[in-house]
Amino acid sequence: MAATMKDIARRTGLGLATISSYFNGGNVREKNRIKIEEAIEELHYEVNEVARGLKTNATKTIGVVIPELNNTFCAEIITGMEDVLRSHGYATIVCDCRTDKKLECEAVEFLIRRRVDGIINMPVDEEGNHLRKFQKTEKPIVLIDRKIQGISCDSVLVDNRKAAEDAVQCFIKKGHRNIGIIGGPEGIFTAQERLAGYSKALNEAGIPIRDSLIFHGDYTIQGGVRGLEKLVRDNPDMTAVFVTNYEMTMGAMIGVNELGIQIPQQLSLIGFDNLQFARACNPKLTIVSQPTDGIAREVARIMLEHLENGKQEGEESFSEKLRTEIIEGKSVSFLNGKLP
Repeated sequence: MAATMKDIARRTGLGLATISSYFNGGNVREKNRIKIEEAIEELHYEVNEVARGLKTNATKTIGVVIPELNNTFCAEIITGMEDVLRSHGYATIVCDCRTDKKLECEAVEFLIRRRVDGIINMPVDEEGNHLRKFQKTEKPIVLIDRKIQGISCDSVLVDNRKAAEDAVQCFIKKGHRNIGIIGGPEGIFTAQERLAGYSKALNEAGIPIRDSLIFHGDYTIQGGVRGLEKLVRDNPDMTAVFVTNYEMTMGAMIGVNELGIQIPQQLSLIGFDNLQFARACNPKLTIVSQPTDGIAREVARIMLEHLENGKQEGEESFSEKLRTEIIEGKSVSFLNGKLP
């Protein structure tokens, strides 16, 4: 028969309240802590997390709902968050909703049934309908990379508008005026912000915005292939293209290779994320690099802070923006090989 807390109490001579405090992270005298841990080892005691969760309404698990598990950006952030949360005694349940609103809603329902202590979400449903039921539990929600109006929760994202603006300005400084963009889905916050940054850079340089130079992709490799092929086909005068996520950057490079386009002699290109992939390309790609480690640590920190301290009455939600950087390769050339 498995050992119980009463067995530990008999072995140590301590009260159940002291032992319960130890298991729930409370303050216990050092000599009592040593006694309890020795008894745990001798009795081969195992904590019943399910039973403890029912009693304390805390399961020490965090639900994570992301659009695509095979998306490099998502995977890197999950890895970083798990490391931080695990070090504080929390496990994670990761749900991949495959960029499907219905599956995203089902994932949150599943996590509610599993009584998770909080949810971290990179939302697909920009209206946040999938989160409203969980919000009523008053447990914390932290969003990654996106914001939702009407949902009271914190979010951690990068300055997507400035990231795109910086990339397009890099082209403009080298004389390019016919600049295409392979953007994301029109309803996604990050895609809207990156398109806004693209437009701002062109407007400030006095360059007209042409609809034919804008392709709304789907953040997939195949979306990048389609985007590159369509922009090249519809815009024979295009000299540069900005690709706004990693998977579509891979796709765009596939399109470049299949069309036999020389980078940067015939087309300058700036991609997004994954320095290792950028280094593997020939020539090395110039990319916008997101601080995935910083995003992961900050999301985990905010979640832990809410779990440990709760949200104070009247405290407003906030969005924290982290900066990206341009890592230069050799995929952007001066137009006609000379300064503008």
